Amino acid sequence: MWPNISAAPFVLTGFPGLEAAHPWASIPLLVAHSSVLLGNGSLLSLIRAERSLHQPMYYFLAMLAGTDLTVTLATMPTVLGVLWLNQREISHGACFLQAYCIHSLSIVESGILLAMACDRFIAIRHPLRYAAVLTNTHVVRVGMGAFVRGFLSILPVILRLFSFPYCHSHVLAHAFCLHQEVMTLACADTTFNRLYPVVLISFTVFLDALIILFSYILILKAVVGLASGEERSKALNTCISHIGCVLIFYVTVIGLSFVHRFGRNVPQVVHVTMSYIYFLFPPLMNPIIYSIKTKQIQHGILRLLSKHRLGC
Repeated sequence: MWPNISAAPFVLTGFPGLEAAHPWASIPLLVAHSSVLLGNGSLLSLIRAERSLHQPMYYFLAMLAGTDLTVTLATMPTVLGVLWLNQREISHGACFLQAYCIHSLSIVESGILLAMACDRFIAIRHPLRYAAVLTNTHVVRVGMGAFVRGFLSILPVILRLFSFPYCHSHVLAHAFCLHQEVMTLACADTTFNRLYPVVLISFTVFLDALIILFSYILILKAVVGLASGEERSKALNTCISHIGCVLIFYVTVIGLSFVHRFGRNVPQVVHVTMSYIYFLFPPLMNPIIYSIKTKQIQHGILRLLSKHRLGC
């Protein structure tokens, strides 16, 4: 069918061996995707509308919600296309673009979580300097730095994908494109594409995690030194939501990494399920965690609801 196998489109896969159940599997995935869009979209609208939330902490939260929305929008079309319509073919360019978005936004999210940890560190360790250090200009620069780092750092390996010939099977194991999977289909020397991501993740995601851990050690040290129990409780409450988001993100990253590295004998459906959890669980839980644990967001939601009722 394809005289030049290198030019043949890639073929996406839903749940291997469970093709008959794809329509049913699409229902919870559609609910999860819709919940991610609704939750993060509502969070962005709330932060934009409520002047009381125009603070560095919530600006970073808006960046986190925007990143989660973009990841979901990047993966949702192909996932539902495979499960609903059995549209499995994807062109090289579209596949590489999707992989670029997925991997770069993962690094962006790690950078934003680091920025949020630094925000809490300055707020608790140096409260008198907080307003002077984290001005709106500084917040924008930090956010731009996180996005530029994510989108530029992954670019070298994605660009190399365009130059590779693909003479192996074009079937991918997921309903979306991942760099490490596309790379294995290439009939070329992929040494750079195998080594560069390891170095990149070590100096971005893992380093971010270590700095976040160190910052919270210093935060806890500062909290313990506070005079009253009420002050300690108030300081810790401002960090709980962020700690929850950090744990969910890095636990899913580590879990997916372990399955890919050491789960060779694990059924393919487990690999696929873990990848869906990685892409859907953190974006789904982040707005829920902040809505439950952050009083300012709760008050903002109540004010918007009361305005809506009065308007009706």
